Formats: sequence, structure tokens, C-alpha cells
Amino acid sequence: MTEHQLRIAPARTPRATVLIVPPLFEEANRTRRTLVIAMRALAEDGFAALLPDLPGQNESLVPLVDVDLARWRDAVAEVAAGIEGPVIVASVRGGALVDDQPKAAGWWRLAPVGGSSLLRTLMRARVSADREAGIDSTIEILHERARTAPLLLAGNMLSPAMIEQLAAAEARPVEPLRSIGMGADGIAGTPLWLRAEPGEDAAMAAAIAADIAAWSKTCGIN
Repeated sequence: MTEHQLRIAPARTPRATVLIVPPLFEEANRTRRTLVIAMRALAEDGFAALLPDLPGQNESLVPLVDVDLARWRDAVAEVAAGIEGPVIVASVRGGALVDDQPKAAGWWRLAPVGGSSLLRTLMRARVSADREAGIDSTIEILHERARTAPLLLAGNMLSPAMIEQLAAAEARPVEPLRSIGMGADGIAGTPLWLRAEPGEDAAMAAAIAADIAAWSKTCGIN
């Protein structure tokens, strides 16, 4: 289950609740401020917005090493089950890997990414850090170690189960779904997950909220 949930509600009865599933690992910290701004914009448009901390992430008291993707899926489903009224699940990046279990009116995904891509980025960061420390390591060596013991990757202590699941994970099919990327044909703004430090992009937040609100009508939410 999740411990902390940030909820921003409209002044009146909400049209629906947008359950935001954040990116995974450090990407969650880099995007949080922008997602909160988007939540405020959604509330101004009549939606409630809910941003939970996944177990092992942000303010959670659960050690990350005790968590895997299956536990995150269960946590997201548990949060959704406690929401009254229609739910739109809005996930960002790796959040799309764990967003498929809730009973929802619809799903909205921003720049979904496969688990193998996330894992490769974490592995490369560890190899680079090892090299600076004078330690000889490769991605292949790290994968071998991860078969039998937890592995520290970019500040994240991940269990063998988490690493194994990430390596094979893809966003699961859901309906109805809107999957949108960044850029000219998608959400305008900065891919905040690529930054070295947390930041915010108010225009991107406004675009996220506007797109979710517009698309919600195709789910029967007016």
C-alpha cells in the first residue's frame, strides 16, 4: 500500500479524479513540482487530482529494496479502489509499467518507457560511478551480480526481483487509452526526467492538464 497521498480537489464535487502515477526512481523527483502544478490546473477545471507516493519512493517508509513492480501495481490498484466516482489514471514515463490494474474510466500516458530502458540508464550510471572510483565493472557484470543479491544503482537499492521484472517490463495494454509523447505532436515542454536536478515547467503542466481534461470527454466525463 502507499502511505502518503497528495490530493488537490476542486471547490465543487469533482467531475472525476485523476490518479497520477509518477515516473519511477529519481525521475519522480525531477518531475514532481510540474505534476503538482498540473494537479492545481486540473482542480481549477473541476477535477480532483491524486498523487500517491509508491512504496519505497519519496516519503514512503518502506525500504525500496523490499519493493518490486508487482507491489507497485498492487499499490496503485489499492489507491484507485479507495476513490469515489470516475477515475482517470494518468501515468508518466515508467509509471505506465504499473498503472494497468485499477478499474478506471480511462488511461492517459505521457512518454511511456519500457523497463529495460530505465534499467539500462541506471546500470550505465553505476558503471560510470564505478569507473570514477577506479572499479572495473560492466553492465554484464552488474546483471550477473543482481541475480543473487540487491544492487545499488544510482542511489537505488534494487532487489533481484525488481531488476528481473524491470528487464522484461513493458506497459500493458489498457482501454480506453491516450498515449502521448513530448514535442511538436505531443505535450510541449522540457523532458524534465533528463535533467540532473528537479525543476518545473509551468507551460508543460498546463498542457498536461488541458490534454487530460479534453481527452476525458471521450471517456464520457464532461
